[in-house]
Parts: sequence; C-alpha cells; structure tokens
Amino acid sequence: MSTPFPTGRRPRIGIGGMSVRSATFSPHRTTYDDFRVTRGAELLARDAWTRPDGDLSGPVEWVPLVHAVAVPGGPVEPEAYRRLKGELVDRIRQIGPLDGLVHELHGAMGVVGLEDAEADLTEAVREALGPRALISAAMDPHGNVSRRLATALDLVTAHRPAAHSNAAHRPAAGQDAARTRERAARKLVERLAAGKGRPHLAWVQVPVLLPGERTSPRLEPARSLYGRPASIEELDGIVDAAVWAGWPWADEPRCKAAVVVTGDDPALAVEQARSLATEYWDLRHAFVFAAPAGDADECVEAAVASPARPFLISDTGDNPAAGGAGDLPYMLGRLLAHEDLAAGRVTALHAGITDPAAVAECFAAGVGAGVRLSVGGTYGPYEPYEPYELSGEVVALREADEVGGDVAAVRRGGVTAVLVSRRKPFRSRADFGELDPRGYDLVVVKAGCPAPELSDLAADWRLALTPGAVDQNLRRLGHRRVERPLFPLDPHMPAPDLTPELL
Repeated sequence: MSTPFPTGRRPRIGIGGMSVRSATFSPHRTTYDDFRVTRGAELLARDAWTRPDGDLSGPVEWVPLVHAVAVPGGPVEPEAYRRLKGELVDRIRQIGPLDGLVHELHGAMGVVGLEDAEADLTEAVREALGPRALISAAMDPHGNVSRRLATALDLVTAHRPAAHSNAAHRPAAGQDAARTRERAARKLVERLAAGKGRPHLAWVQVPVLLPGERTSPRLEPARSLYGRPASIEELDGIVDAAVWAGWPWADEPRCKAAVVVTGDDPALAVEQARSLATEYWDLRHAFVFAAPAGDADECVEAAVASPARPFLISDTGDNPAAGGAGDLPYMLGRLLAHEDLAAGRVTALHAGITDPAAVAECFAAGVGAGVRLSVGGTYGPYEPYEPYELSGEVVALREADEVGGDVAAVRRGGVTAVLVSRRKPFRSRADFGELDPRGYDLVVVKAGCPAPELSDLAADWRLALTPGAVDQNLRRLGHRRVERPLFPLDPHMPAPDLTPELL
C-alpha cells in the first residue's frame, strides 16, 4: 500500500488486546499464569504484515503494546484481569499518541464480579487513547457484541468461513484469528489513508443463543449466512459486515446473536444489518447439530452396534476447548455401564479427564500396577455427577505433556481412560501419545466438533449431549440473567423488533 497519508507522516498504530472464552458455569478459574502474554518484537513478528518487510510496514509504524490470550476456561480471576488491563492501558499512555489500535478480543471473556468484560476493557483503552484514535476490533463470531462495546469501537469484524472450506474441513481457530486480525488492520490502515474518521455502525442484537455446534459454518444454513458479510462488504458505501452467534455458556444480558455493518452510507448499513439480522432470526429453527446427537447412552449404544471403526463420540458438555472444566467423569461412567464395554468385548479410548491427584497415584504405582482411583471433580462438586470410583490397570504414563502436564492411562474392561494433570483438549493423533486411537472400537474425547485430524481418523461420529459447564442443552444450565425472551429458551416467543441502531 503506497497511498500517502493526509498528515504527511506515517501513522502510529498500536497492537494489543486480551482474548479468552469463559464458561461462567464452570467452577474452574482462569489465573494470570494461564495467559500467554506477548509483547515487543515478539508481537510484531507474529504476523507477516507487521514485520519489517511486510506490505503494511512501509506506510505504518506498528507499535507493539501487549496481547494476552488464554485457553478457554472458567471466569478470569479479577486480579489477573486488572493486571493485564492495567499493563495494556499503561503501555498506551507511555508510548505517546496513537492514530489507531488493532484491538484483539474474543467477545466471551468473563471476569468474576464484572459484567461485559470486553466493554470494560475497551472503554479503558478508549480513555487512554483519546477520542481521535480509531479502534479496529478483531473478534471471534462466538462472542457477544453489546451496545456498550460497539459504541466504544470504530471498526469491528469477526471470523468468516474461508473460501476454500468445505463441510468436512475448516481452518484451525488460530488461522481464523490471524486472517481476522489482518482484515481489521487493513481496514484501519485504509481508513486512515483516506483521511476518514469513524464510519457509521449499524448494530442490532438478535434474541437467539445457540452453541457453535449448531451454528457451524461446515453446514447450511450457517455456511451461507456467515458467507454473506463478504458480499455485503463489496457494496459501495460499506466498510465491513459481521455476524456473531453469541456465547451460550455465560449468563449475562449481552449473550445473544448480533450483527454489525459499518459503512459511510448509513442508510445502506442499516438496510444490510436488518437483512442479516432478519435472516438469522428466520433461520433459528433450521440450525442443526454438525453430527447426529443424543444423550450419552444413545451415542454409546449406536457406536457399539455400528460396524464403523473407530467410532468417534464427542463428550460435549465438558469440552475444555469451550471452557469446560474437563474433570467430569460422567461419560466414563456411561461407557463402563455398557455390558460389552465393561466385559472387554468392545474397546474404547476416553480422553482426557483432568485429575492431577489421580495421575500422581498412577505414577506412584507404575505401568502394569493395579489402582483404585477416585476420578474427577477436581475443581468442585457437580451434583449429581460425583467422582467416579475407577479400578483398573495403569497401561501408560507420559511426563510433561506441553499442555496436559503428566498423563496416565488406566484400563478397566474394554475401556481405557486417559487422565491428565492439566486441562487439555485432544485434537490430534499425537495428543494420545503411545495410545493409538485407531486401535480402538470407540474413541471418546471431551470436545464439540472434532478437529480435522480426528474427524479424518473417525469412520463415524456422534455428539453426546452430556452435562457440564458447556452443556449443549441450555435449559439444564439455569440461565438467570440473560435477557428474555430468548430462543431456544423461549421457543414460542413473538417475533422481535430487529431495527438496527446507528451508533
């Protein structure tokens, strides 16, 4: 980009933010040590466009602030949030005037005792930046966009399905985030290059709250719906368009779907935002799970009876990649309640239940030893899903997994349970270490839609609608603070007013 800026100088644009998805129904708490914090040259080296030879580094002076990201979990401890927020705000004040900021958020960060954490963070950033700098936010489509947050932003965009994605595959979340971050940066640079200020934001929330497993861009109608913003963006007078599904595993008024269309033509922005929001509402009954779904026993029975091997089952309610605690042994109990699995006539590999104490007992006993373990409930009680009393043989031990810490595998009957000392989603063949999932009849992972490598490995797949902090059955979670009526909690609610508001 060689367009000279109206000021005759290179604009200074900061890069920073804070990103985590928080399941507020989880007893787990996200601490400061759970965050990976990136600063300085490391932050600039992350993306090609900010490196010295990047195509945006000529016209722009990129200023690294601080970016913090954590694996999904329970709400963030207040001390951790205040520390990271304080560092970001202090850095903005210390480095002098900025013309803009690429602001990285998720939209589903929860902080203990705080409502609408992203809005709180963005308002503090806005105060430090001053009113003239433009803030361009890059967000996850499974986050929330409250009016308060949208008002504090100048530009905002969210992940879109890649043009090459299909029903079987989609890019990893990190690739989604990188593309969205680059789009947010380029929109900001283009805006500053044209000497333009804040565009109009047409914002509207849609009273629908569905989990990502029912709004996956792998399948219609979500695939077409999430594909529309790219075509809307091509219209004269439109800068960007984005759709958010909202975050169902938190209990805040902001939790619902949202649409934001930004543009210099306010009437067109409102028209397109209304069209997207209306389409979302009209499709609410058409969103389907990405695979056949049922309760745990139904999925186990279907898997045992099927000739497809290995047969993959997602233990969705305790998915650590969505913020679940990862310590519920419920699915383990249902596997061992099946006669063929308990007797060893059918085999299953179940990963991975978080229980550092049980893992330590396995290491003390050693491979080949018999153990009696109380498995699960690491972070607190889950009545009536109490710890499971597991007797079996230690069949594998692995030290210092990069994510899961120490890992132990215990076999009882035909079921091998993988226990981890730290919360870990299982996404690839390598995650299982020496235990090859292809050698089992059933493979059960704490996950929603499986990562591409596991999807490729599986001959068939079911979603088990299990209990937990990220339960797909939202009625079981007990939302009390979301704004009602809200679909699907109120399936017969009247049609809402979806008139966008110009901010």
